[in-house]
Amino acid sequence: MYKLAPSILNADYSNLGSQIRLADKAGADMIHLDVMDGMFVPCISFGWDLIKKVRDCTEKKFDVHLMINDPDRYLHYFREAGADIISVHAEACNQLDVTIDRIRDLGCKVGVVLNPATSLTTLDFVLEKIDMVLLMTVNPGFGGQKYMTSMTRKIVELRRIIDEREFDVDIEVDGGITVENVRTVLDAGANIIVSGSGIYRGDVTQNVTNFLDIFKEYDSHDQH
Repeated sequence: MYKLAPSILNADYSNLGSQIRLADKAGADMIHLDVMDGMFVPCISFGWDLIKKVRDCTEKKFDVHLMINDPDRYLHYFREAGADIISVHAEACNQLDVTIDRIRDLGCKVGVVLNPATSLTTLDFVLEKIDMVLLMTVNPGFGGQKYMTSMTRKIVELRRIIDEREFDVDIEVDGGITVENVRTVLDAGANIIVSGSGIYRGDVTQNVTNFLDIFKEYDSHDQH
């Protein structure tokens, strides 16, 4: 099952509620929220307060991606704000397995994020404890970057590891994904696609539809 998670990082912030509703009505599966602290990544985006304010705009799952140092300090705030999935960077956690347990204890699904240069071996002892791996296909911190083609091999390798170990773990991919290149990451083994400028640049409804049409094509292939 393929899912689309529009990233509001590239949305029009002056009309954020309506931008989320547009993606929702067009058929997006979840909403991706990038939280940046200006320390772990160069930019600052928004915090739990904004997430709380837009939570009522949709019933779709909130997929919260924490690009912040020492995320454990703030996990409960994001849960209270309405996060359904909380993803943390392996690079930002002192004790990744402890952080995973804390997210799970809050009642959220757990994602672990790997930057482009971070090895998949980081996941060796935590993969069975999580719901999702988010592979960054750009260096995080800025929207609108181009997909790093070298990451395709990493997606393929992660899919092989998950299938070999028979784990029920989603592969989410974030960074430079458009309708023009999404087939590359789907073929590699990803099943949740994050797109920011690919959704929010131009006609949001049409852009969502274009992605979902490709997903339907892949879903029908998988069933045969």
